[in-house]
Parts: sequence; structure tokens; C-alpha cells
Amino acid sequence: MSRSIIIDGSVIYTNYSQIMGHKKFEALLKEFIEILVEKNSPLLQALSPFKFGDEYDTKRIAEYFNLLTMRNLKELSHILSYTNPVQLEKFIEAFYTFWRSKHRFMIRNEKYVNDYNRRASVEYTMTMVADQFKAVIKNLYRQLLSNITNEFPKVMRQLPSGAQAMFLYDYVKCENFNLNWMEKIPTIWGAIFDPPAIFYTKSNKRKGIIPVVEKNIIDKIELSSNEWFRIPIFVGKLLFFNFVHKDFLAHGAGLANLFEIASPKDIKNRKPDGIIIFGISPDKIPDYTDEWKNAVVFKEKNLYVGVIPNLDENDYFGYMKKTTLTVHNLIMIDNGKLPIHGSMAKITLKSGKSAVAMFLGDSGAGKSETLEALNRLDEVADVNIIIDDMGSLSIENNKVVAYGTETGAFVRLDDLPPGYAYHTMDRSIFMNPDKINARVIVPFNNYKEIVTPTKIDFLFYANNYTEVKNNEERIKFFDSYEEALKVFSEGKRMAKGTTAEIGITTSYFSNPFGAIQMREKHEKIAEKFFKKLFETEVKVGEIRTMLGIKGYEKKGTILAAKALLKLIEKKG
Repeated sequence: MSRSIIIDGSVIYTNYSQIMGHKKFEALLKEFIEILVEKNSPLLQALSPFKFGDEYDTKRIAEYFNLLTMRNLKELSHILSYTNPVQLEKFIEAFYTFWRSKHRFMIRNEKYVNDYNRRASVEYTMTMVADQFKAVIKNLYRQLLSNITNEFPKVMRQLPSGAQAMFLYDYVKCENFNLNWMEKIPTIWGAIFDPPAIFYTKSNKRKGIIPVVEKNIIDKIELSSNEWFRIPIFVGKLLFFNFVHKDFLAHGAGLANLFEIASPKDIKNRKPDGIIIFGISPDKIPDYTDEWKNAVVFKEKNLYVGVIPNLDENDYFGYMKKTTLTVHNLIMIDNGKLPIHGSMAKITLKSGKSAVAMFLGDSGAGKSETLEALNRLDEVADVNIIIDDMGSLSIENNKVVAYGTETGAFVRLDDLPPGYAYHTMDRSIFMNPDKINARVIVPFNNYKEIVTPTKIDFLFYANNYTEVKNNEERIKFFDSYEEALKVFSEGKRMAKGTTAEIGITTSYFSNPFGAIQMREKHEKIAEKFFKKLFETEVKVGEIRTMLGIKGYEKKGTILAAKALLKLIEKKG
């Protein structure tokens, strides 16, 4: 059975029979029993009356559980002469936990309408259906335990047990770009989350550089409407079609929390700038080679197509995000823009002074962490984040301006201050919170603001590996664009466990997502932009976050934030 459970949101769930009489309930039960058999688990003792030879009759077990919702265990003794209540209680508890370990999604087919009030009504209905389903599941669990133990719990726990995310979808035909199979794929236009949404995936790190191959691919691939969903998103100002296999729908939910979802109205008459296919079987990728196993971007005549194969090691949201952003960056370079792997925010002090600071650096350099540290300083009134991970620079009216790509952040929990993750729990998606490189996907800004051109005051290289003892050395400015380019191009950092790398590493422009694949073209663009930064008196320097130095993982970014605070205070 799939790790993802897809629940039909068009059904109103009102009774236990709808649950236990469903073929998915029996399939779930069978899968759980097979796992117990493989482990030779003592929990199987509860099912001994239902064992015939080497097989367990799951249909009879489901029917018996259905009866248990109406009668207590003693009253059903005429059906089964012996059933140990203690063992059966433990089995039900374990089965309930198994159900809750699944990725649970409710989907409902609703025609997209332009009228806001009608859409709001549809979303409200979906929420009510999901709440009803959750209530039936919880009450089913409690009723079974009550009729087994002949008691009712003194303490009731409202455990998350319904759908973790609800999706509204329609079938959309795009007038300017459509393959035969594409209009048959359900297109998600709305999402509702039931926090805390926690997903456990098979992988927790990203590795390698995504290769770019010149090859026509999109007309040679066909996706099944029964297994795939299309999630149209805006990546900055670019329109992407992200196709997600149902087994990886957790990463589709992540997209909805990280990017602006494009509506059917947005995509109907517009050609996509990029396409991402996540979770396709390698044998369905034409001319597949092992070099593409983590991800590959195909460059067609007028389109980039990113593909992430269905492999356990790719079951990590980082592959979804970074493949999407790689395609975005390739398009930016083609258009003469400078993609930036970094973060940026407008920092406003209580004194009224403000500045826009951009930080460039690879994963774990301390970009987001420094902004978060700034937000906790008493002298700071507001830190308005415009870019969290990827953006681009453009020259407009003879000034360098920046644009963002994401409305949310994919943040490493280990580097956040204590309590921050719980502060955002009500709107976050958690990925593998019990592991190293645990992540949270949390929205931070609205789409309109991140795509508005923003003039920058400071551009910093985020240096996480140099230890400094005095405040004067925490920020260093470059005297020439050549000196700055040398440091920014080298892209040195101390790896923090966010990828498969360890120790001091280098990555061209700290950007393995497009810049390194088109290095020659990127170098010319970078030189042009750095010249313009110095011509227009944007301060370009290096900020020492010390995030990669033992003992400074928390303190280093606070010290860096305080140094930047002093700079803003001195700014005219």
C-alpha cells in the first residue's frame, strides 16, 4: 500500500461502517499485519482467532471490529469464544498509531470559480468535511477501546488523526501549452492544512549537482491521471507546473507552503516557464542514466524540464525545492539576470532608521539565522524578509534591485533559537523533526511583496568558518569589485550537515543551482552586476556568522546581527 493515503473529500463521513467497510481500511489492516508477521510481533496474539493456516482473515477482522463498535467484548463472546482484551487493546493502539504514521490527504474535485465568495464557500465546505472525517476516526478509536476495556479514558487526547492536508482540484486545459495527458491530470488550486502537519520521509539530505542536458523530453513522457497531481506555482514571476506522484504528495504540500499557488485562471492562457516532475519511475525516463538518479534538468528549445526519479534517496523536500530553483536560475541567467543563493530583508530599527541587507551563501552559512537573530534584538522594530533562500538581481533605472522567489522558508530546525519552531507550529509543515537536518516549511511574506523590485543597501558574503574575537572584525567591506568577486566566486563555507558534504567546502558563487552549470555565462553577468554595485555605492562585504564553528552555533549569528545593527545605526 502507498505511504500516502488519499481520502475522498466528496463523501460526508458520519458513521464507522463507512470507514471499516472501505477497501482501503482492509488494505491498511493487511499491510499492518504483514509488518507484524515480518517482525514476529507479540501483537499478533490478539488475532489468533482469525488465523487460518499461515494467513489472517482481514475481512473477518474488519467485520469483528465493526461489531465491536456496537457491543462490548463480553457480549460478542458467542462469536469468538476467546479474545484476550489486553492483547486486543494493544493491537488497536498500535494499529491507530500505524494509521497516524501515514501521510494523509483529502482531495475534492471542485470547479474553480473566479468569484471569491463562492471559492470561500467551497473551501469552508471542504474544511467541514475534513473535520467530520477526523471526528469519526477519533471516535472510532475511542469506541473500540471502550468496548474492549469496558471503561472510558479519564484523559482524552485529541491526537491528529484525520487528513493532514486537504486539496481542491479541477481539470484545466491550458490554451497555449497542452499535451494530451496534461489536461487529464488533476490540477490543485487550493490547499488547507490541519496543523501541526508532520511528515516523515525516507531521506533527509540532498547531494550532488543537478546536471543540465540538452534533450527534448516532455513529449516523450506521459503521466497517469490516477497517480499524479499538477501543482502550478509562481517561482518569483515565473510560472511553473510541478507534477507530483501521489506517493510524494507530502512534498506537494510543502510546495503550497513555500510558493504562491497559481490559479486555473492564471495558467489557462499562459505557457509555463518551467516544468518539474517529482517521483517518476526511472524506467519511464527516456535514455535514463545513473548520473540523473538524484535529479536532472532537460533543456528543450523553449522550456526547462526538471525530473526527480522515484528513488528512496530522493524522498526529501530539498530535491523538490532545489530542482525548481535550479530551473528558475537557469532562466534568469538566460535573461541576463544574476540569481542569488541567499536571503534579504528590510531591517527597521526603533529609531526609525532602516536598511535592506542581502546575504549570499550556501546552505548552513547563517543567512536566515542572522536575520532571525536580528529580529530578537531589542533595538529592532521589524525584520521584513523578502528573500529567504533564492532571489535574483536586475538592473533597473541604473540601480541594482532584487526580487524574491518564495513566499515561505525551508528552515533547518537545528539552527533556530529554542522555541521558534513551536511559535510557528500553527502554520508550519515539519519534515523529520526527530532527525539531524530536521526542517520546517513556514510562510513568511506575501507574493506581491517578494516580486516587487527592492533596492539593496548592503550585500554580504555569509562566512560561517572564520572565527573572530572582536566586534570590528565581524563585518569587512571590500575596496574593489574584483576583490569582492574573488570571495563571492570561491563560495567557501563549513558544511553543516544539510547536504552530504563535510568540512570546509567550496561552491562557485555558493550556488550549485544553475550558476555552476552555466558558469561561463554567469561569470560575465556577475562581473557586470558587481561593477554596477560599486558604481552605485552599494556596500559589498563579508559578515562572519561563525555558524560552522564549534561553540558559536547559536552565539555567532547574534554577534553578527549586533555588528550589522551598529552599521544601520550609523547609516545616514
